Amino acid sequence: MTAESQIRRYILENFLFTDDETKLDNTDSFLAAGIVDSTGILELLMFVEETFGFEVQDEELLPENFDTVDSLVRYVQSKAVLV
Repeated sequence: MTAESQIRRYILENFLFTDDETKLDNTDSFLAAGIVDSTGILELLMFVEETFGFEVQDEELLPENFDTVDSLVRYVQSKAVLV
């Protein structure tokens, strides 16, 4: 399973409470669309660390890394190269 599909499934099931893929576009802002709140970001952080096996540094917890499916996939893939 790809990083993108794992992230999409997690967001759909845990924040949108659906398995309908059409409910989430890869460019939808989690925060602006109200998909994820500040507590949800922490849940997302824990999911990323547990699923992909690396620790997210405080300075990496930015909207550029955690606000859309696309940005999160890019972030995870960049960390996978370093791990």
